[in-house]
Amino acid sequence: MSVSTAAADRSLCAPLPVLGRDVTVPLVTGGEVAYAALDYAASAPALQRVWDDVAAYAPYYGSVHRGAGYLSQLSTDLFENARGTVAGFLGCRPDDQVVFTRSTTDSLNLLARALPAGCQVFVFETEHHASLLPWQDARVTYLDAPRTPQQAVRTLERALAERDPHGPALVCVTGASNVTGELWPVRELAAAAHAHGARIVLDAAQLAPHHPVDLGDLDVDWVAFSGHKLYAPFGSGVLAGRADWLRAAEPYLAGGGASRKVTRRQDGGVDVEWHDSAARHEAGSPNVIGAYSIAAACKALTEAGWDTLVAREEHLIRTVREGLAEVPEVRILSLFGDDAPRVGVLSFVVEGWNSSHFAAALSAEYGIGVRDGLFCAHPLVRTLLGTDPQTQGECGAPETAPGEKSLNAVRVSFGAGTPDEHVERFVTAVRELVRDGARWQYRTEDGRCVPAV
Repeated sequence: MSVSTAAADRSLCAPLPVLGRDVTVPLVTGGEVAYAALDYAASAPALQRVWDDVAAYAPYYGSVHRGAGYLSQLSTDLFENARGTVAGFLGCRPDDQVVFTRSTTDSLNLLARALPAGCQVFVFETEHHASLLPWQDARVTYLDAPRTPQQAVRTLERALAERDPHGPALVCVTGASNVTGELWPVRELAAAAHAHGARIVLDAAQLAPHHPVDLGDLDVDWVAFSGHKLYAPFGSGVLAGRADWLRAAEPYLAGGGASRKVTRRQDGGVDVEWHDSAARHEAGSPNVIGAYSIAAACKALTEAGWDTLVAREEHLIRTVREGLAEVPEVRILSLFGDDAPRVGVLSFVVEGWNSSHFAAALSAEYGIGVRDGLFCAHPLVRTLLGTDPQTQGECGAPETAPGEKSLNAVRVSFGAGTPDEHVERFVTAVRELVRDGARWQYRTEDGRCVPAV
C-alpha cells in the first residue's frame, strides 16, 4: 500500500469533528486532561459541520410561513427543505409525513394522542421510558423481556394472535437498546405485526445515529428519533411515517399554524378547520433552527458514508469489550448474549463497587464522562441485574460485596466523534480503579456521588 493510500485510509477512519473535542477539564488529583465524552447515548456532541451550518444561517433567521419579507421566505424554504432532507434520510414513502417535534419522547406522545379509538398497544418491558410510558391511555399489553431476537418475535406473535383481530393495534419497539446497545430484529417484528393486522412504530433514538434507518426497507409504519442524539443541538425531534392516523387525530397542540381557517359561530363559539399536512401537529412558531440542524446532521452522516462510520464504531466496540473482558470483576449486561450485534452502547457492573461511585471516579480522576443509574429503562435494567424495585444506592453506602447484586449500572457510549484515545483511556481507567481503588474520597450530595472537597 502506498503512503498516500494509507493516509487516505486513515482519514476515512478518523472521527468526525464535534464540538467540545478540545475542551479540557480539571482532575481532583491535579492538572487537566482532554474531556472524554462517553455518554453519547444520553446526548451526542453536535457535529462541527452542523454547528457551522447553523451559524451560517443564524443571521438570516426569520419567522416561517406567511411572512412576506425575504428572511421569512428564506427561513420557510429552509424549514420545508429540512423536512424533505429528513424524509430522504429515513427513506420515507411518497405519502408519509415528517412532523418536527421536540424529541423522541414528544414524538411518541404525539402518536399516542393520534391512536384510533379502541387501539391496543403492544410494547416490550425492555423499552426506554419514552416508548414504554406514552400509551397508558390506550389498552396496553406489556411483553416480558426476551432473551433472544427469535424469542422476541415469537413473544410478539403469540400476543398478537390473542388480540381482537377487528380492532386497530400498534406495536412499539426500539431499534437499538439504550442500555445494552443490542440491535433488535425490527424487520421480523414488523413482518409479525403486519401479518396480524397491526402497525408498528420504531423508536430509533439509539439506532439512527449509528446505522441507516429506512422505513421502506424495515417496513415500519412510523419512526421517531431525537436531534440531540443525532449530533444536532437540543430541542428537536422527528416523527415520520403514515399520514392517515395523524390526519384523523385532533391536533397535538391547538393553535396557530395547525389551523387553516377559524370562524365565529352565532352562538359565540368558534369553528376550526385544521390542516391535513404535518402542520396539523406543529402548532405555534416552530423550532426552525432545530429542524435545520437535524437536516444538517442527516446530510453530514450520509456524506461521511455509513459503511465507514459503522466499521469505525465496530472497532471501538471491540476495543471496549476486549478491554473489559480482561477485568474479571466487570460484568457487561446483555439480553441477547455476547455475540449479539450492537451499537456503541454498553452497560456494566463492577464487583465491589457502587456504580455511582465508579462513575464519579472515572470523571474526577480521569476526565471521562459516563452515566450511571437505571437509564430511564428501569424494568429492563432491573431484569438484567436481577434486582427488585428499591431505593437507589448512594455512594456513601457500603460498596457492593462480592456476590451481592448491584442496584444500578454504569453505561459507556460513543459514536462517530469518539477518538480511539478516549475509549483506550476508559479501558485503562477501569483496570486501574478495579486494581488500585479510587485515589480520592467521595461523598453523597443531592443523591449523587461527588468528590469530597
